Amino acid sequence: MGRIVMIAAASAAVLATPAMAKDRTGYQAISAGSLSQAEATLNRERAIFPSSPELMLNLAAVYARTGRIDQARALYGQVMEREAVAMDLPDGAVLSSHDIARRGLTRLGSAMASR
Repeated sequence: MGRIVMIAAASAAVLATPAMAKDRTGYQAISAGSLSQAEATLNRERAIFPSSPELMLNLAAVYARTGRIDQARALYGQVMEREAVAMDLPDGAVLSSHDIARRGLTRLGSAMASR
């Protein structure tokens, strides 16, 4: 019986690896500082899922980090116009898409004030 569990666990790990390796939300590229790669990934995915809050929020973050404040603000606004969605953050916390967008907008305001 123990062997069956180990085989099943090993199979599950093998099946999960390709899904984790594919960065469809741009998160890994953003974390690595590859903002142009993240932007390309996010734009490709948004062509398929234009209303995905994960994609909009991550693209807004890329825009903010590359100085495109108006574009970032517009995307955060689009997230706020849609129904709030619970989102898992990398640190394990769960926040609504609206809370994340509000935080992004606040950071944009701080960035503008410091110029």
